[in-house]
Amino acid sequence: MKPLPCDKLATSKSYLNKIPLYKGACTMIFSRELFAFLLLRLGVIIAIAALWQGLAWIIASPDFPSLFAVINSVQFHFYEGEMVTNIVLTLRRVLLSFIIAMLLGGIIGIMMGVNAWINKLSDTLLIIMLNIPALVTILLCYIWFGLVESAAIAAVVINKIPTVVVMIREGARAVDKDLLAVAIIYQLSPSKTFFRVFLPQLYPFIIAAARSGLSLIWKIVLVVELLGRSDGVGFALNTLFQFFDIAGILAYTLVFVVIILLIEALIFKPFDKLVARGIRFD
Repeated sequence: MKPLPCDKLATSKSYLNKIPLYKGACTMIFSRELFAFLLLRLGVIIAIAALWQGLAWIIASPDFPSLFAVINSVQFHFYEGEMVTNIVLTLRRVLLSFIIAMLLGGIIGIMMGVNAWINKLSDTLLIIMLNIPALVTILLCYIWFGLVESAAIAAVVINKIPTVVVMIREGARAVDKDLLAVAIIYQLSPSKTFFRVFLPQLYPFIIAAARSGLSLIWKIVLVVELLGRSDGVGFALNTLFQFFDIAGILAYTLVFVVIILLIEALIFKPFDKLVARGIRFD
């Protein structure tokens, strides 16, 4: 029997029986694609770094520090400053807000996507929440709940939930009804129908919501920290701004960008590849 390509395995009925035979080949191809992806990203980063350094030499202004000056600032704040502590605190807030927003937004989005009455009832409120400025939400949370950690997390979550709801709702609307009908015919339990038939069709939408959510949440977290916290990257950037330390501001930005790229390369991209191949997670 001729081996099936890795991208065809998920659609073959013999897939479950053939996993031991093809697992090694799929792993090799997956690792090769991941390596090519990382190599491409590295090339883009090197090109941006070269352009940055070239512009710094041409402009020759303290308002546009060179890449070497920023790297030196990274080393200084890393070893002698509080960069590690601030980044850890900010990442903790980002992670907590991200998890809460994805869970609540996913549940609300599924409910609105599968139930037309709930969608009609909630659509106006969703539009309003999407268009309320993040700064307004942050200020109101601080005024109502005080300058506490829970207020900061709540402000971030409230700003993110509507965008998650929109994406998950569209995914729930696009679910193949024929597959759900097949699940009913085969008398699958509601839990199996949800986790094995319904939810896998939402994976692309969940990934899209997670990617956009991460990029939005960490920006909002910085504003939250700048306005009402005494630690974190946002607070550090505010302090550096008061001293017009541009190299320090870019140093924190550079480190955070590297962290986001690592999360994309090591978590989102592999998960995206697995979903594209039809790998099951149950």
